[in-house]
Amino acid sequence: MPAFDLSVPNPGPVPFPDIALAHLKRVHVIAVAGTGMGSFAGLLKQAGYQVTGSDENIYPPMSEKLPEWGIRVMPGFSPANLTAAQPDLVVVGNVVRKGNPEATAMRERGLVHASFPAALGKLFLETKTSVVVAGTHGKTTTTSLLAHLLTSAGQDPSFLVGGVPKNFAESFHLGSGGAFVVEGDEYDTAYFDKGPKFLHYRPKLVQFTGAELDHADIYRDLAHYESAFTRLFDLVAADGFVAACASFENTPRLVRSARCQVATYSVREPADVEAREVRMGPDGASFRVTWRGRDVGPFRLPLHGLHNVENATGAIALALSLGLSPDEIARGLSTFAGVRRRQELVATARDVALVDDFAHHPTAVRETIAAVRARFPGRRLWALFEPRSNTASRAIHQHDYERAFDGAAEVILASPKKVAGLRPNEVLDVSALAQAIGHRGARARTFQEADDIARTVLEEAQGGDVILAMSNGAFGGLVAKLRAGLEGGAA
Repeated sequence: MPAFDLSVPNPGPVPFPDIALAHLKRVHVIAVAGTGMGSFAGLLKQAGYQVTGSDENIYPPMSEKLPEWGIRVMPGFSPANLTAAQPDLVVVGNVVRKGNPEATAMRERGLVHASFPAALGKLFLETKTSVVVAGTHGKTTTTSLLAHLLTSAGQDPSFLVGGVPKNFAESFHLGSGGAFVVEGDEYDTAYFDKGPKFLHYRPKLVQFTGAELDHADIYRDLAHYESAFTRLFDLVAADGFVAACASFENTPRLVRSARCQVATYSVREPADVEAREVRMGPDGASFRVTWRGRDVGPFRLPLHGLHNVENATGAIALALSLGLSPDEIARGLSTFAGVRRRQELVATARDVALVDDFAHHPTAVRETIAAVRARFPGRRLWALFEPRSNTASRAIHQHDYERAFDGAAEVILASPKKVAGLRPNEVLDVSALAQAIGHRGARARTFQEADDIARTVLEEAQGGDVILAMSNGAFGGLVAKLRAGLEGGAA
């Protein structure tokens, strides 16, 4: 069963509680090390609030970052944490379940509480121009790019990114400028608010990177998933702006509900804003952009892959709408360093390159492999893949994955993450997938453990090879194991 149903009428996102913000001083964050939660806690601290947090099993970098920011973290979930924190507001992460002992005590004591998205919307976005990046693919990189473009142009934007942008010391910033750039997640908000997070983000400008079925644990099918984005477009005011990727056939239908100006963009299809004369090289991409036939100018992007060029094209459209000049955008684009774990070259040793990437959806896998091949032309490519997300571990994209690994010479598939409640025929069949990939020309194998993958790759990799590891999780520490083996000279 999906966690929420967008197909039936509902009152919309649960609003921020009606409290006097002038008296809000102490904020406690439950599940402070969860996705985006640590960065939001840092943003709260930067805004001047007294911030505490609680969580289980906190690992680097958050175990190091939170104390560095002056945020006291209490281990585990316990009513005692609330007693120690004495919060004016409790912010609840979406990994927290209703039966969590700290959340239960919070309700029993009648403490004022809100979700992270509701708190972000009320405390930060209400007084800013909210720039939201939404869609299935490329949100983290594109959000980071927009924040960098505005910063490079001297605009000092605020931002909150769900990854680690290399151009900034932190993944959050409270700036003096008018814009707040935020990564718009369509995942659910909290146990007491089952709508998408981005419905709280008060969007004035939106970059929509396209929609393909994802988060299969809460969306029952593509139509259900798409309905989240149509609700987002409904929120954009008439004087707002949407840049929408035209490379997905459902985009025109989804943006139809928008009342504001909409400009489509693409590197592949006819669109209002087009990337043309795209050339890829070892140092990235160069291209020209036109807006409804008018030349905007040449641009250089130090990233690889058509998908990155496409996301940059949409960011250029948004930046122009925010008042940046083509020259300002070009300068910012040329110095964009990207995001950690997005085609990140983590080691070069024994004439072998090791690349770490977050790809997990079949489209992302396909585009990442194409980008890495363009970056390292003529070299043998290993594609190591962990189907860890709730969508990747299911069989819904079984056949899409068969084609996603084209271009790799060696493919190694890890066992999918175990998801409770799935029948055997609902789980991604990696053995069948390996066989199908083999029929398409690559050698494909499956392994249960990261140690076995590391040992095999280190034994068989040769000088000139490129090893690409793809997972939206830790992959059992595989990247660190491979790096240690390569740099240590192990065979």
